[in-house]
Amino acid sequence: MIRWFKRLWSAAPLATVLLVLALAAAGLFAVRSVAFVIYWSDPARQEQTIAGWMTPGYIAHSWQVPRAVVLEAVNAPVPPPAGPMSLRDLAALNEVSVDALIAEVEAAIAAHRAGDPGDE
Repeated sequence: MIRWFKRLWSAAPLATVLLVLALAAAGLFAVRSVAFVIYWSDPARQEQTIAGWMTPGYIAHSWQVPRAVVLEAVNAPVPPPAGPMSLRDLAALNEVSVDALIAEVEAAIAAHRAGDPGDE
């Protein structure tokens, strides 16, 4: 293995560096993908009770609905003004209670699952 690497390095040092960087990036993305699958495959993460700390993206993953359904229900600004916003942040931005926002999200999810064309 070391001889192979030395031969690559002597033949094309720049290409060898690029190969190593590409393999490192591929490894990083592979690890992230596996971690994502393991996290969201856990039954405890499926259809969690919606809470104020959750972001619209988290809710969409947990309830397996398109993110747009949740974003529309919470009237989220696109793009958000300062990174991902929790339901608590969105409630303050829209001047409504967190409970009212949660009710809107739950209604939107139920409507989407019922196949209501008005919410898709």
